[in-house]
Amino acid sequence: MSLSEPAGESSAGNTTRTVPQVADILQRYGSCLELIPADPYFEDISVGLYVKDGIYTVWSFSNKAGVEARLTQIRDQTIALGGLEAVASSPIQVRMSCGDPHLRPLKFLMAQAVGKSPDYTAPQGSMSIKDTRSSLILSLSGEVQSDRYVYHVSGEGEAANGPLRLKAVVAGFVRYGEMEKVGETEVSFSCGQRHDGLMRILLPYSRNVSAVENMAEEEALRGQMTTSTLGFSQT
Repeated sequence: MSLSEPAGESSAGNTTRTVPQVADILQRYGSCLELIPADPYFEDISVGLYVKDGIYTVWSFSNKAGVEARLTQIRDQTIALGGLEAVASSPIQVRMSCGDPHLRPLKFLMAQAVGKSPDYTAPQGSMSIKDTRSSLILSLSGEVQSDRYVYHVSGEGEAANGPLRLKAVVAGFVRYGEMEKVGETEVSFSCGQRHDGLMRILLPYSRNVSAVENMAEEEALRGQMTTSTLGFSQT
């Protein structure tokens, strides 16, 4: 795929990319939903996730040799980790199977897709994690209720603040997953469909709201409005 061509096309023998203007990319791929300032597994390049008309595009303004393959690798991780669907005509684009945007969860998914090792595989089986504020082991289970898929948050173990911790985790899913609270310990995505991959991504964040907010503030300070932090740097 040459950068001067539409996604999905290729130019044999290219070792570097011819990078289009920023305005051209924004017109082609839409607005930048999430920017990862440095890819730890490929030359510390900045990588962005762009969205337009329900299509998400993994993109970088870097012109380093091999960047195209890395973008495809990241795109494939969004599929493996988050359950997104590949756009057949492009090696760097995906869509949500349900048709709903789920914008905030995709921000966390993008961070995982770039930050995890390229050979990292998504966990299988039950969804559980140790709570950071109590001795509970937090678990997620789900079932169809009234034509929508509902996730139940539970905690295993003894903890004096157990009920409060479960409510806090539910609040975390509402905030970071843009989910709907349908019971004291139950949440559902706005589309009403099952998204286990996104729930696995969200669970570590939802158990510790304050820490995530602090992290987001630190990222915002580092990501001031400069060409390099917006992903417009070609290096």
